[in-house]
Amino acid sequence: MAFNGTWKTERNDNYDKFMEQMGINVMKRKLASHDNLKLTIHQDGDKFTVKESSTFRTKEIEFTLGVAFDYVLADGTEVNGSWVCEGNKLVGKFIRKDNNKELLTTREIVGDELVQAYSYEGVDAKRFFKKE
Repeated sequence: MAFNGTWKTERNDNYDKFMEQMGINVMKRKLASHDNLKLTIHQDGDKFTVKESSTFRTKEIEFTLGVAFDYVLADGTEVNGSWVCEGNKLVGKFIRKDNNKELLTTREIVGDELVQAYSYEGVDAKRFFKKE
């Protein structure tokens, strides 16, 4: 249950380059790098509820580990995939609906931070969150 709580973005690492690789235009990338993203995560066994609040949108999703679901990224990109638990790490494997390319993401607690890592077409990025 280490993921439970509200987490606020503190900093990003290589996030702009990742978004560029995803095909997100420069204006959206500039806005996204300062989106003030806040994640409120609640885990109940294999079920998760994640509320994403940012400058641009608020969205709540529910998913069960290992069960595929559809999701729309903040830029409008549609994906389908699932999250699984590997040790203390959540691992998400998603396929973009527009080009069938894979987007990998992980969430793990490192020290007192939630680290969300992304990998797409050879470009890796991380977002670091602090618990509120």
